[in-house]
Amino acid sequence: MLATERRAIDLSSVRSVYYRRPTAPEFPECMSAEARSVASAEARRGFGGLLSALPCRWLPPPGRAADAEYKPLQLRVAAESGLRVPRTLITNSQGAARGFAAGVGTPLVYKPFAPIRGTLDGRSVAVYASVVAADDVDDPSVATTAHLFQEWVPKAYEVRLTAIDGQLFAAEIHANSASSKVDWRSDYDNLTYRVCDPPAAVAQGTRRMLDQLELPYGAFDFVVSPSGEWTFLEVNPNGQYGFIEQETGLPITAAICDYLEGSDEA
Repeated sequence: MLATERRAIDLSSVRSVYYRRPTAPEFPECMSAEARSVASAEARRGFGGLLSALPCRWLPPPGRAADAEYKPLQLRVAAESGLRVPRTLITNSQGAARGFAAGVGTPLVYKPFAPIRGTLDGRSVAVYASVVAADDVDDPSVATTAHLFQEWVPKAYEVRLTAIDGQLFAAEIHANSASSKVDWRSDYDNLTYRVCDPPAAVAQGTRRMLDQLELPYGAFDFVVSPSGEWTFLEVNPNGQYGFIEQETGLPITAAICDYLEGSDEA
């Protein structure tokens, strides 16, 4: 039995779980930092482990979703699945970065391995994909940690392709500002959307990729070149889809509900 102040549920009756950004557990203010750390870890392994042990359908499966968030793994599996991927370098060597820039040409694109958001001087800030010139890779900060650099792929527009249980819902994203042309997440107010159909090879590759990652859901991002070639950028195993549905009317919520209503026992 799982009970809160407002409701209770018999865990044996749970048939499916939709898992997205749960809040962290709260502890008494009198607890020390060390005790909070231990309690938090115990809550994650105890309560989280209990939920993971339920013989039900998850979207997404927590363990497999966590593994699939590694961008290097995504790029390897995408290439193995027949999708085009940008030439990529992961390094903390300025020399390697210089060599990569010379080999693929500039500009390059730098992107973080995971979303970086926080506050700086009281302001909300985020790190998005950014264009870097050849001289930028000489910055001493490159040596401090792993960096992901990719070739710049010429783009006519981008596509958010949401896949759920084999169904594909694709929407073109057209950027109408300088910042959104590099990373559309930086300027939602200057985007327009249009429903589209992915090429057969891309559709096959996305389904194959999710099969390889053992995921029922993925929010894929592609760049489409002026000549119409689709290049895989990344897949989020628990990515947002509401803004696409609101702008295009694509029935993504219904597809998710159909999946969660299904059964793995058949």
